[in-house]
Amino acid sequence: MRHGHDADGEHTSSRRAFIRTSSVGMTAALVATSAAGAALAAPVSLVQEARVAGRPLAVTPACDGHETPAATEGPLFKPQSPERTDFLTPAVRGVQLDLSGIVYDTACKPLPGSLIEFWQCDQNGDYDTAGFSLRGHQYTNSRGAFRLRTIIPRDYWGRWGRRAPHIHTQVQAPGGPVLVTQLYFPDDTQAYGRNFAALNASDRLLNRACTITLAGPQGGYTGAFDFVIQTTAT
Repeated sequence: MRHGHDADGEHTSSRRAFIRTSSVGMTAALVATSAAGAALAAPVSLVQEARVAGRPLAVTPACDGHETPAATEGPLFKPQSPERTDFLTPAVRGVQLDLSGIVYDTACKPLPGSLIEFWQCDQNGDYDTAGFSLRGHQYTNSRGAFRLRTIIPRDYWGRWGRRAPHIHTQVQAPGGPVLVTQLYFPDDTQAYGRNFAALNASDRLLNRACTITLAGPQGGYTGAFDFVIQTTAT
């Protein structure tokens, strides 16, 4: 079953089956980091690439030690998603997005082995609640880097009115607390004939600090977002 409505209710920690204890998390992280490093081929954050090239970054800043803002989880999170870095299948159609970045701690140190969960709606504004289309988790590699191959999601109507296109995320350092947030898209994004500027302006839940930096759209977009998370509970 697919649902096009995200009620954006309060998140419940009991639903997060992937939360690890420190000892189990560190063991899993060491194994996952090796596998992720080989799978991701140690990608460099697009944000870092842009900085080296001297290109301006209008939205995503350098790590300044401030934690990435949290957001509501919504009701459509599903535990036990598959581990993967590519959401594209023959059944998934839409404007392609290659998203990458780094997970840092609040001292701006990259965090290898961090767990990142992604879930989103499709090009029609529908979430897959029967299966795991456009859902998955991965671990950052030895450089704290991640990469996700997916599509730009569509807007849809929910409890809070029309939601601007966004990607749900949960990010967790081994044994640390979970950051739940949502990633948004710049006003000039071009996809599905939608007016992203108007959609962003009308979304009461949108946080501009969580906007992905995009380049494109020739043949699809490349995007970047760096997370800054806590590694111990406060």
